[in-house]
Amino acid sequence: MNIPVTFLWPQLLWLLLALPLLVLLYVWLLRRRKQAAVRFASLAIVREAMGKGPGWRRHVPPVLLLLAIATMLLAAARPMASIVLPSQEQTIILAMDVSGSMRAEDVLPNRLVASQNAAKAFLAELPRHVKVGIVAFAGSAQVVQPITLSREDLVTAIDKFQLQRATAIGSAIVVSLSELFPGQGFDIGAMTYNRNSDPFAPQGRAIDQPRTEPKAFVPVAPGSYSSAAIILLTDGQRTTGVDTAEAAKMAADRGVRVYTVGVGTVDGEVIGFEGWSMRVRLDEDSLKEVARTTQAEYYYAGTADNLKKVYETLSTRLTVEKKETEIAGLLALVASILALFSAGLSVLWFNRIL
Repeated sequence: MNIPVTFLWPQLLWLLLALPLLVLLYVWLLRRRKQAAVRFASLAIVREAMGKGPGWRRHVPPVLLLLAIATMLLAAARPMASIVLPSQEQTIILAMDVSGSMRAEDVLPNRLVASQNAAKAFLAELPRHVKVGIVAFAGSAQVVQPITLSREDLVTAIDKFQLQRATAIGSAIVVSLSELFPGQGFDIGAMTYNRNSDPFAPQGRAIDQPRTEPKAFVPVAPGSYSSAAIILLTDGQRTTGVDTAEAAKMAADRGVRVYTVGVGTVDGEVIGFEGWSMRVRLDEDSLKEVARTTQAEYYYAGTADNLKKVYETLSTRLTVEKKETEIAGLLALVASILALFSAGLSVLWFNRIL
């Protein structure tokens, strides 16, 4: 497997040109030593006094030292490589759809139960140090379990899901962000709602409710916030609440990745709920756009087994990551080991350091 390597100080790589000079110096010293040996009156007497020569062993310590110098020069150029490391994401928000369409049985036993089972299996696979919060959304979104390390509390919150009507996907993202950044003053009531789709959606705020002004912040690069992530699971289309694209932009501006999971079928299914009959379809395009905007990924889960596999993939994705890391320290360690081996073999074989 090829690992691309770049250098922060590539100009120092010119120092590697000194290595051939060191090789020439070593060859010159060997020849000078032979010339000094010729000065003896009888070479046979010298050979007899010295015994059997060191042979190839005499070259091993200098070669190791040369490799150590080359490695140290590479370390001085500060190399960077993309390597797999434990993820720094210490907090995950599960935003789960509990709208009436989740009772559809195209994902057995139904979409809601399948999503609950998969979420609980996902929690069991996560490292214990990763904190998790849960946001449930239908016509509105609310935190049903604040961020915690307690897997028992999380499972209890998941088991208590109750189906409601409408689907506020954008609101779920905003509420998840408010849980991650409690000091930024998110005000869902002041954001745009689709009133035509849901006449019962909130239209404003109470006269005695204090107005919350959003705190100023400087947007960062999408996907750059490595301390947390959001997993959004839904089976339908947004029908109310904050605009999904607007909410995704808010997450992207804060560097938070929103991994989207679509459960159900694209063609949909006709279901009845609270006297209503409707066809519920999966809006993959908007979910893909949310993932693209936030530099995350979209996953389609058409069956219960697929949904479990998606969560298994996310568990791996959120616990390890490829990251461009400076490896100068590692090369310096290798150089030190080579230098110690060089000196050690020289002392062991010749009772001297080189």
